[in-house]
Amino acid sequence: MRIIAGTWRGRILQAPAGQGTRPTAERLRQALFDMLLHAPWGGRLDGMVVLDAFAGTGALGLEALSRGAASAVFMERDRASLEALRANIALCRGAMARVLATDVLTPPAGQPCDLVFLDPPYGGDLLPRAVAALAKAGWIAPGALIVAESARDEAVVLGELLAERAHGAGRVTVWRGAGSFTSG
Repeated sequence: MRIIAGTWRGRILQAPAGQGTRPTAERLRQALFDMLLHAPWGGRLDGMVVLDAFAGTGALGLEALSRGAASAVFMERDRASLEALRANIALCRGAMARVLATDVLTPPAGQPCDLVFLDPPYGGDLLPRAVAALAKAGWIAPGALIVAESARDEAVVLGELLAERAHGAGRVTVWRGAGSFTSG
């Protein structure tokens, strides 16, 4: 697994051993960032504040930083994933990255983010609960782009649907947040 483009292109990222973390595949990340940069509703990462929730290895947030995002906050609670995440940030010299060892469903108060990545474990109805918790804690800016990876059969949209793509066992959904979210 590596950073695909930008300042840190080609940097090899660490992943924790075992099946506890499911890093987003390079091909899927490339497709996702192509959408973010070339779709009529996208077009820029420069200056964006990013939240990578359920961060795992941090591949999504680090890719955004490599491509020009201003800063990123990574939320992760798994010990092995936190170790890999911190090593990956150090490898990229990510001074504009901050790690919060916290549960996304009970986040501390935060700063509004323009781009939110959500890649929770599949199943368990985590996406709507995570969005509601993050919005309540102030992490989601009005009109933010929200990118969620879920199981192929877990279609969740909590705002204006912008794009949806199935990839293997997963599905990526992009929507624009309306600024007010509730868990269903």
